[in-house]
Amino acid sequence: MKKSTLRLSAPAKNKIFTYGLVIAAYIILRILISGGAVNASLQGMLVPICAYVVMALSLNLTVGILGELSLGHAGFMSVGAFSGVVFAIAMQDAIPSAPLRLALSMAVGAAFAALAGVLVGIPVLRLKGDYLAIVTLAFGEIIKSLINNMYIGIDDAGMHFKLLEAPALTGGKMIIKGPMGISSIAKLSSFTAGFILVLIALFVILNLIQSRSGRAIMALRDNRIAAESVGIGVTKYKLMAFVTSAALAGSAGTLYAMNYTTIVANKFDFNTSILILVFVVLGGLGNMWGSIIAATALTILPEALRQFSDYRMLVYAIVLILVMLATNNPTIKGFFGKLFHKRPAGEEGAAQ
Repeated sequence: MKKSTLRLSAPAKNKIFTYGLVIAAYIILRILISGGAVNASLQGMLVPICAYVVMALSLNLTVGILGELSLGHAGFMSVGAFSGVVFAIAMQDAIPSAPLRLALSMAVGAAFAALAGVLVGIPVLRLKGDYLAIVTLAFGEIIKSLINNMYIGIDDAGMHFKLLEAPALTGGKMIIKGPMGISSIAKLSSFTAGFILVLIALFVILNLIQSRSGRAIMALRDNRIAAESVGIGVTKYKLMAFVTSAALAGSAGTLYAMNYTTIVANKFDFNTSILILVFVVLGGLGNMWGSIIAATALTILPEALRQFSDYRMLVYAIVLILVMLATNNPTIKGFFGKLFHKRPAGEEGAAQ
């Protein structure tokens, strides 16, 4: 009699490998930190790395899985950052627990970014290719300009919002001060919170990809006309992927912002969107663990090369080019593809 063996599918292996990679990295870093093997500079980068990893994963959902080029992802990050921080400051007396306030702030940041994703996605996702990229780029710049002219304060009468000039407050304090951004932020973010957010992002994205909706999204990416012919709703599934991506970017923005005492809108500009896109392209379109590795490596690399100040950006550019060549090499891609390749039935029978 043949022994029944449990064989995992390729997607299940990929999911386990991705979760395992993140959990193992967290445990190893925790051990190294407790042993004093990680310097203060690298420890200070752990939260931004987690935020950038979530940003790369979320953008990969739009670019790699949906197949649409977005150049305004930093706009969703800024919406989440400022809305989450405003909530955290406004609720610091009502919610004394820092971890709970951080979690609720990230949820608020995700909700506002998702709302922005809906408002932008409904008209924008009707466009294709370069036109969509240009409009999303404009969205990012509009958000930056809007926040630079926004003033929000809080006093006993509640919260006050005004554009172009500061509202009159009876006591209280200003939270968003136009181009000066937000200052005196309580640093609530932690490496553990970042790790949990990365796992949540992976759980949401990987389960979406392997669901019926995910298959519909990928069908639209591969052949829109064929997908429409079998009744797949283009707007519905495109908007689903776009809004999910925006919500994750918003939560990452809150995590990132609450790691610093001051944030300004100019931090979330076009260059930030391009940096996140570089993470996605170098890690591989549709490759989630590749995005994790690329975001981590390219966040650490500029700081590691800081001692070579005269040649730092030259070396950084060379590394980017080499990685691009490696990730587009058929031999290397074939090697990693075999790690999760399911053996044909004939080979399995021969092995038995």
